[in-house]
Amino acid sequence: MRTNSVALVTGGNRGLGKEIARQLSRLGMRTIIGARDEKKGADAAAELTSNGFQTASVVLDVDLADSVSEAVSRVTADFGNIEILINNAGIAIESLNPILSTFLSISPEVALKTFSTNTLGPMRMMQAVLPHMAENNYGRIVNVSSRAGQLQELRQGLAAYRISKTALNSLTRAVAAEYAQQNIKINCMCPGWIRTAMGGNAAPLTAEEGADTAIWLATLPSDGPTGGFYRSRQLLQW
Repeated sequence: MRTNSVALVTGGNRGLGKEIARQLSRLGMRTIIGARDEKKGADAAAELTSNGFQTASVVLDVDLADSVSEAVSRVTADFGNIEILINNAGIAIESLNPILSTFLSISPEVALKTFSTNTLGPMRMMQAVLPHMAENNYGRIVNVSSRAGQLQELRQGLAAYRISKTALNSLTRAVAAEYAQQNIKINCMCPGWIRTAMGGNAAPLTAEEGADTAIWLATLPSDGPTGGFYRSRQLLQW
């Protein structure tokens, strides 16, 4: 594990993303919280900074290519090359609207919005940071996925969300294979059902527990795995 690395966490102003940022900062990394809302991002960074961590924030909307480019350029200019990327930003429109619980009720617009954030968002981010990682022959990318997108156990409901996460898993494997000969590890993980705004209060896991696998993957040694799908540090089937 490299200390003093620069880590960027998308959707890092709350929930799982904020906890991942907290734990990376605790390890001595300069952690940048990416958030669509400038104030929410700044407030989250200020909270972590008040606890003695090296944390900052940047305005970042993974749905917008210009926002991604501007955010990555700003972070690299202000703090140095991004060595760790946590693609945590995601949406689950269906889970917030019971009317969209069945396949026939989902509009193409909902599916495209979900896909843009959950799949193309990480794609945009990886395309922006990978050239820097390749130049320095070091990088760790963690894509926050879900067992909801696991083909082996795919179930009914949340079709748009499931499809977007299945596609994210495929994207992870494809990009990891392309960079397999470099010291760049690209994996995806499932945090489990955690108590956040998205997961709800009935979830059995804390955000701290859900973040553990992401932290492990973000700090892999040079002989660590790449192109895998993990939960609780255990390899999952696709």
